[in-house]
Amino acid sequence: MSYNPNYDPTLSIKPRSSAPWVLAFAALAGAAGGGYWLYQGRQNARQDVMAATQRAEAAEAEKTELAQKVEKLETEKTELASAKEELAKDVQAKAGELEAKTGELAQLKGTFDNLQEKMKDEISKGDIRLSQSGGRLRVDLVDKILFDSGEAVISKRGEGVLGRVGAVLATVEDKQIQVSGHTDSNPISEKLTTQWPTNWELSVARAVNVVRFLEEKAGVPPKTLLASGYGQHHPIASNKNAHGRARNRRIEILLTPSLAPKAMGKEKLKLAQAEAKEKEPPKLVKAEPKDKAEPKDKAKTKEKEKKAKR
Repeated sequence: MSYNPNYDPTLSIKPRSSAPWVLAFAALAGAAGGGYWLYQGRQNARQDVMAATQRAEAAEAEKTELAQKVEKLETEKTELASAKEELAKDVQAKAGELEAKTGELAQLKGTFDNLQEKMKDEISKGDIRLSQSGGRLRVDLVDKILFDSGEAVISKRGEGVLGRVGAVLATVEDKQIQVSGHTDSNPISEKLTTQWPTNWELSVARAVNVVRFLEEKAGVPPKTLLASGYGQHHPIASNKNAHGRARNRRIEILLTPSLAPKAMGKEKLKLAQAEAKEKEPPKLVKAEPKDKAEPKDKAKTKEKEKKAKR
């Protein structure tokens, strides 16, 4: 072993310690772990925020949908209430119509029974026929109980018959009473053609005389009476035999519902007018045209043109 003059035995060489590196690694690992933990926490927080946002959006959409449903239900409720009100009005109107119709039919039935009682002798002989159908009452009287052959003047017997019929008709309300004359198909005889050229004239004259008698002698209101003549053109039996022709020569009195409007009370009239006003469609308001620009003063315009030329 060689001698080294610089060697100092007091100095000893120690190996370097690994502790700092371990500590540094531990610090780095801790920092990495902490960073990862923070990152993971942020990710979780972000996901929670996104989930909360989605839930809030879903809740808002559900709220909007519910609001729309409520609005729709409110609209349907209003429409149903309106429909219910209209239905109630219709039911009330129908009930009123039914009541009025029932009253009319009862009155017509009473008239029918009254005529049947007063004219039972003529009905039993077949000189008068009564029929009732669909709110109409018809009384057919053969011509022989009212007129002499070829005549339009009511006979004494006819006055008695019409007097009893008229007494019943005078009590009838809200009915139009049409009196029509009918003949058979045989032409007017030559000795009567100067007075009645055709069956038209004879049938009309007989109807008019019956109407005048009912008004003047029986007190039937004239506004309810109507006279018409059909000649031979509305037969109810065959004109090929005497029996059929005798049935066709007749005066027909037909009672039908009145066509004249009834007077309406003030309160009902106001109500009807209010309902009619509600049902009126809205009026279209035309837009007023915009005011047109006033024409420029011609003198000023010409002056400007002159200056521009200069």
